[in-house]
Amino acid sequence: MSATTPSTVTIRDVAQAAGVHVSTVSRALSPDKRGLISEEVLRVVEEAAQRLGYRPNRAASALRTGRTHTIGVLVPDITNAVFPPILQGIEASASARGYFVFVANVMDQALARPIVERMLAQQVDGVVLAIATRDDPLIDYLRQVGMRAVLVNRGDERGRLPAVVSDDRLAMKLAVDHLVATGHRRIAHLAGPQGVPTGVARRQGVEQALRDCGLPLVAVAECESYSREAGRQAMAQLLAQPERPEAVVCCNDLVALGAYDELRARGLRVPHDISITGHNDMPLVDMVDPPLTTIRLPHRELGWRAAETLFDEIDGRALSASTVVLRPELVVRQSTRDCTV
Repeated sequence: MSATTPSTVTIRDVAQAAGVHVSTVSRALSPDKRGLISEEVLRVVEEAAQRLGYRPNRAASALRTGRTHTIGVLVPDITNAVFPPILQGIEASASARGYFVFVANVMDQALARPIVERMLAQQVDGVVLAIATRDDPLIDYLRQVGMRAVLVNRGDERGRLPAVVSDDRLAMKLAVDHLVATGHRRIAHLAGPQGVPTGVARRQGVEQALRDCGLPLVAVAECESYSREAGRQAMAQLLAQPERPEAVVCCNDLVALGAYDELRARGLRVPHDISITGHNDMPLVDMVDPPLTTIRLPHRELGWRAAETLFDEIDGRALSASTVVLRPELVVRQSTRDCTV
């Protein structure tokens, strides 16, 4: 009898080498069933599989179970520091279930559907979307083809898909309340793109928080994107207004850094001339000059919960397209000053 090679080793070979039944090997090598096997038997099976060079046949498993144990994740900008911890959370949940994660960087929204179609061709079991725009037709397409999907860091105003988000309105209220409590009255907003749910929600949050405090919104400038350059351009628009604001609530940290750039170019100082707040608490914003007052989000938990929600969908445990809302927190640093002292 010829020796087996890693490409031809089967679970029957592993079972024979381990001295156990084939069904025991099948359970031991299945991430969602290995808990049924004792630690001692698991060790024996894994040692036999490693010694023989066994590799599971994913294609055959997919044909047998109808699942590939892969999921897709679409993010709008992998260079944005917000998304790596979200991906870490997704991968932690997926890894615990023996799932592999395909990540696609969707810089151009026009590429979103072709990328999803490619993932469908690869027979992914579901997708996590961090790219949804307002009233996005991609959501209707996913529902039409029966693809299990969950939104993360983006909500769907029509409730078509489950979503895991941070409370954007509360985030802006925390920033506004902090500025008002420290004596600021002329407050402006650098808003995110209004075609994106987060941009709309954060703008509404600023407007409502100011109304609650009995204050007007001095001015608002919409950013074309969540980027440093867009923040600089929007800050220039604000400074072109007749009345300079005392403080600016920025839609995210990159936009806030762009505001820093424009203010510095004009010889204005943060926070002595204008206080600035951000959103996201990206890595290193505590090391810029001055360190940025911002809103901290549980990014890793956002990703983990999104993946958990997706697996509930895949396993048929989800009851409805619910939205999970996580609480943000204010981190006060030196980019805002106390005008009351």
